[in-house]
Amino acid sequence: MNILDYITIILFSIGVLITGVSFSKTGKDMKSFFSGGGNVPWGMSGLSLFMGFFSAGTFVVWGSIAYSYGMVSIIIQLTMAVAGYAVGTWIAPRWHRTHSLTAAEYITGRLGVKTQKTYTYIFLAVSVFTTGSFLYPVAKIVEVTTGIPLTTAIFALGAFSMVYVALGGLRGVVVTDVLQFVILFAAVVIAVPLAFDKIGGVGTFFEKVPEGFFELFEGEYTPGFVIAFAIYNMFFLGGNWAYVQRYTSVKTERDSRKTGWLFGVLYTISPILWMLIPMIYRVYNPSLSGLENEGAYLLMCKEAMPDGLLGLMLGGMIFATASSLNATLNISAGVVTNDIFKRMRPDASEKTLMNVARISTWGFGIMAIIVALLIRSMGGIVNVVISVAALTGVPVYLPVIWSLFSKRQTARTILSATFISLAINLIFKFVTPHFGLALDRTWEMIVGTAVPVILLAGIEVVLKAKEFIAPEYMAYISGRNVRMRQENAGDTEESKRTDRFTQKVLGIGLGLSGVLITVLGFIAEENIVVPVAVGLVVTLIGIYLLILSLRRLL
Repeated sequence: MNILDYITIILFSIGVLITGVSFSKTGKDMKSFFSGGGNVPWGMSGLSLFMGFFSAGTFVVWGSIAYSYGMVSIIIQLTMAVAGYAVGTWIAPRWHRTHSLTAAEYITGRLGVKTQKTYTYIFLAVSVFTTGSFLYPVAKIVEVTTGIPLTTAIFALGAFSMVYVALGGLRGVVVTDVLQFVILFAAVVIAVPLAFDKIGGVGTFFEKVPEGFFELFEGEYTPGFVIAFAIYNMFFLGGNWAYVQRYTSVKTERDSRKTGWLFGVLYTISPILWMLIPMIYRVYNPSLSGLENEGAYLLMCKEAMPDGLLGLMLGGMIFATASSLNATLNISAGVVTNDIFKRMRPDASEKTLMNVARISTWGFGIMAIIVALLIRSMGGIVNVVISVAALTGVPVYLPVIWSLFSKRQTARTILSATFISLAINLIFKFVTPHFGLALDRTWEMIVGTAVPVILLAGIEVVLKAKEFIAPEYMAYISGRNVRMRQENAGDTEESKRTDRFTQKVLGIGLGLSGVLITVLGFIAEENIVVPVAVGLVVTLIGIYLLILSLRRLL
């Protein structure tokens, strides 16, 4: 990397920070801070959901699998598209129908305060390690490509994320997610043809890839694993509290469906674009082995991208991954403020609640930094966290999702399903291997997914046979009808001004980003057509949004 790449990253970072901070005045109450006022456009919410689902795994883990096995990595990621379509069709509208600010608020109304507290503590405990595991690989990418010490990178990236989440709230997170999506997508569109050019074209790629590179399944990534992983992704995407915000923050139930469907469409297209780069690098340099495979994505970008545009790609990778951290920070702060502090101090003013929200964001950010700093000394903590997340994801999220559809499940049955599933899964993970019974990756995923499904289905059948209706459900329906939001929520002049401001900020951000990409394209000594064309398209999108925002003022 040279000085032009560093300048690009700095300019991009300043732009993202300004974009998030510019929404500090819009997040002035609980609803606007944690749900974007309840009227976030479904397109923005869907893009934010897509970006929030990203982690370093897209570029490191899946990139490594793409380099080693080829088509398998694309098949695995297409399960996320299936999950998006399923969530958009069935789960997202159910969340929107609850009229709750957060998932924790719904659990309180449907299953009671004690159940809500139990799930809250589980979620917050997992979130601390999740945010740390998101932060560490981003900082690692910065260290590898720039030489900046890992500790410095962790502090800098952690502080950066905390600032614009604490100030901008959900609207700031969503808008910066959209900006990051466009930048990253533009960078990948530029990188793919340049990577093909490095190996002599598309024909050379198909001629020189290893035998079996386009097989749909390979090694431990069997059909059973892929099916179980698709089911896991559906429940994780549909039940993770950070993602639930994207379904509840849009205006209508139909918009919540579109949010999930847009995620599905994007994950139908993006795996092919994302994974082509490490697959091409397999042809360019087939000598990587072991953990070296994890660097395939970035190594190909370093070879193919001109000066300045490499900084653009790196910036896109960093902030796409950091987006997951930002979403978790926002929802964790929301849980602490809305579902813990507000219950302790029900008469607290909006100003006090907002201060608690921002302090909570800083608090979770600091804990994430601490976890990230400890990862090296704790050995394989990242692998452990990912594995435990896969085992705990369905037991934690599915029972709550099930309660969205069932009028028979009680707090006791829901919690029982969670704790029994967690116990069984964790025993298979940490206890039985000492006695010679260790599950491979496929069976670990199948057991982790199947056990809670079987438990909940069995409970549902028994309760239905008894014609039992949960008293908690009847009380929840009564309470929901009383507090339902007005149909015209979000149509106030204040929300219209926020929408105009959102379009204006996005228009300016995309316009300036497009100009930067175009300039970098002209600076490149060769292959200037693709980056210049992409830069001009991004510039025109920014200009269109800016004109649209100005027209609404007239």
